[in-house]
Amino acid sequence: MSVKIGIIGSGNVGSAISRGLSKAGYESRMSNEENVNEVVSGAEIIVLAVPFGAIDDVVKKMGDKANGKIVIDATNALTSEMKLALGFTTSGAEELQKKLTKAKVVKAFNTVFAQHMDSGKLNGQTLTAFAASDDEVARNKVLELLRAIGFDAVNAGGLENARHLESLGFLNIQLGYVLGNGTSTGFKYVR
Repeated sequence: MSVKIGIIGSGNVGSAISRGLSKAGYESRMSNEENVNEVVSGAEIIVLAVPFGAIDDVVKKMGDKANGKIVIDATNALTSEMKLALGFTTSGAEELQKKLTKAKVVKAFNTVFAQHMDSGKLNGQTLTAFAASDDEVARNKVLELLRAIGFDAVNAGGLENARHLESLGFLNIQLGYVLGNGTSTGFKYVR
């Protein structure tokens, strides 16, 4: 693929997405805290794979380098107490779009546990990954990227629907960690 993807965050999520993109033939580069601006400058698509509390710092480091680019918000909008940070009147992705007014924010990846992000599969079954954005072209590019990794990629409509995707991500965390089902679980949208 000729698309260059910059991944901000090199933890479990960023590393898994990087592996999945590499297997799918995409060129990706992960950032550390020192080279965010450099990675964003060389990317056509940016993936935010950092804790929700780090978003403001990352946005500041990116400056105007994200202008005109697709920014995939893979974060879960959670507090440090692992509670939903935002409710049903806005979402982390919508707030990110307000901060990056000239970027094309797409909510994706957040409803899937990190260890499945590199294949889109769990126990031989294809997991569903959703993409929501107000920019249809950007949303379709992210859906294509999700399919290339191996997901059943589902168009989740406008960015306002990120409110529900973030709640679904929170439910996934609750089911996996709080209720003891573990992370070898995932969602499949049957249609």
